[in-house]
Amino acid sequence: MVASYKKLWKLLIDKNMNKRELAQKAHISSASIAKLGRGDNVQTDLLVKICDTLNCDVCDIMQMTREDETTLYES
Repeated sequence: MVASYKKLWKLLIDKNMNKRELAQKAHISSASIAKLGRGDNVQTDLLVKICDTLNCDVCDIMQMTREDETTLYES
């Protein structure tokens, strides 16, 4: 399973906010935004800051997705 942050990017569009504004309002670094953009793992406190800033729940900004089946069976 991997984390997908596509919901976060859609929510930012819906709220007419860009990534830089989110970083400023949530007091998170541009490096953290970049990690989210790549779908990398991030600390829970980062997600909490984003949810607090956007007044939403974690399930509103991320979801867990299965990796491609071919990737799972490669050795």
